[in-house]
Parts: sequence; C-alpha cells; structure tokens
Amino acid sequence: MFSVPETKTKTRLAFGMLAYAFAAIMVGTTLPTPMYALYGEQMHFAVLTTTVIYATYAGGVLFALLAFGRWSDAIGRRPVLLAGVVFAVASAAVFLVAHSVSMLLVGRVLSGLSAGIFTGTATAAVIEAAPENWRTRAAAVATVANIGGLGTGPLLAGLLVEYAPGPLHLSFIVHIVLALLAGAAVLIVPETSQRTGSIGVQRLSVPAEVRTVFVIAALAAFAGFAVTGLFTAVAPSFLSQVVGITNHAVAGLIACSIFAASAVAQVAARTMNPQRAVAIGCAILVAGMVILAVALHFSSLAGLIAAAVVSGIGQGISFPAAWPPSPSAPRPAVAPRSAPLTSSSRMWQSRCRSSVRDSPPGGGDCRRPV
Repeated sequence: MFSVPETKTKTRLAFGMLAYAFAAIMVGTTLPTPMYALYGEQMHFAVLTTTVIYATYAGGVLFALLAFGRWSDAIGRRPVLLAGVVFAVASAAVFLVAHSVSMLLVGRVLSGLSAGIFTGTATAAVIEAAPENWRTRAAAVATVANIGGLGTGPLLAGLLVEYAPGPLHLSFIVHIVLALLAGAAVLIVPETSQRTGSIGVQRLSVPAEVRTVFVIAALAAFAGFAVTGLFTAVAPSFLSQVVGITNHAVAGLIACSIFAASAVAQVAARTMNPQRAVAIGCAILVAGMVILAVALHFSSLAGLIAAAVVSGIGQGISFPAAWPPSPSAPRPAVAPRSAPLTSSSRMWQSRCRSSVRDSPPGGGDCRRPV
C-alpha cells in the first residue's frame, strides 16, 4: 500500500544525492584558486607559472573526455562516477603534500581527469534519476550543481585560507571529506544507465554542411572558457598586485561571482535561440573584458567584481556548460546519453530541425555530430 510513495521518496533521494555528488566533485576543480598567490610565495614562481599550472587542468579534462566519454553508456554511470571520485581524492591528496611546482601540475592533471570523467556522466545520471515532476527542470539542476560547485570552490577555499588554520591544507582535507561523501552517495543510489553501446575512444568529427556553424559556436565556447580561466587563474594576482587587496576571501568571492553569474544566465537563457545566444553572449563577454581593463587601470575592486559578473553572464549565455536534451524529448540518433549538448550542437540541431521540416517525408535525419 505504501510502495508508490516509498518509490517516489527513493527517486527524489537519488536525484538529490547525485546532484550533491556532482557539485562536491566540481568544488575541488576550482579550490586552489585563492591559494596560487601563497604557492607562488612559497615556491618562488610568478603569474606565468600559475597560468601553466592552471592550463594542465584543461589537458586532463580533454584527455578524459576523449578517452572515457562513452564509457558510462557501456558499463554504467556508477563505476565511471566512482573513478571520478577517486581522481578527485587523489588530486586533493597530492595538493596536501605538494612542495614543488611539479606536484602542483600533477594535482591539476588529476583534477582535470576527475572533471572530464564526471561532467558528462553526472549530468546524464542526474537527469535520468529525476522524479517525474522534475524532468523538465533536471537539466537546470545539473547545470546549477556543476557551475555551483565550480563557484563554491574558490569561495570556500578563500574563507578557509583567510580565517582558518592550515591555509594550504585545510581546504583539501574538507574536499576529501566532501568527495568521500559523494562516493558514498554514488554507491547508494541505483544505477540509472541501461548499459548500451561499447567502450571506445570518442571520435571527433563535424559534418561538412555544418562546419561554419560549428566554428562560430566553438570560437564562442573558447572565448567563454578563456575568460573564466582568466578569472580563476590570475584574478587573485590582479587583486593583490594591482588593486592592493590581499584578502584571500575577497579573491575567492571574485572567482565565485563569475560562476554564479554564469549559472543564473544559463538557466535564464536556455530557451533562447542558439544563434542569438552566441551573438549576445559574445558581446557581453567583450563588455566584461572592457570593464576588466578599466578596473585594472583604476585599481578598482568594484570594477573587478563587475567585470567578473558581466563576463559570467556572457559566458553563461554563449556557452552553457551542459545542456542535455530533456528526457521527455526524443534523443539524437547517434548521441551517447552521457554526452552533454553544447552551444555548437544546439545551434546545429536548430538548423537541422529547420531543414528537416522543409524536406520531404523520410528525407531528414538530425543526427548530432560527435
């Protein structure tokens, strides 16, 4: 008699636990942001080295996406998510004992592997675990978990570095605890994948007829992530060396603000026409960079925060980090369920659907480029 309510409760619990796991793992990817200045002082390196350390994270993400992007469709979400948790814990452990730039590089690569494994798989898992009355909002929840975790990382670390003991250690201890709880959540919830497909390296290809659209969207994506990378890598250095504020909590707040603005913009703009979103988002990104240049010229804290917020809005509109199709909508014929839709594929599908409507019966096929 109580089986239906109990099933609904379990579904809601699984949905929430997977969203938590997603956010908790993403916290670790931006956690070191307020600490780079301290590492630079301790290990005697400049801002250029900071950018190199940050860039190695992107290498780990790219490798994970190409090597493991399809695995969760074949072997299930749980083992892939658990692998992401292991990489996250390993990254935090390396940072805990780091005493050289090479160890920081290793820690960032491990963090990138964790993020690359987790992002697409966790997005798919959250959507698949969503209760019926949350299906239309599940993609938004996954986005908030993802970007919310990215924004929480520097804010949490900034507060702990500034006001708690062990400035280069406590944040990573906290994240190890959060990651272990995320692993427990993944183990508790039921498997959401039907385990179809096969293990293989992600093949990259773009159909010739949509390459122009893809290039435009890819450039917008590159610009958006370059801007967020700028703020998370060197904004603390801007704050201390140009503005003259050495409070690490403020540095974390600035890095957090770009992700918070991005998350809000992504949710607000999810129904916007993709071509229009790219154009508006890029224009706002340019405005954000102009504000940043003016803020640095006048050593303005308010201007630096305004630049972060405006840039985050532009990035969020132009390139949503993960917009999978709604579970109630038909899926693309060849897209793995764990592969999130980016702006490029959303633009491509928009154009494709228009051409299919104008084609004779049976003459259209909106297969998404991989």
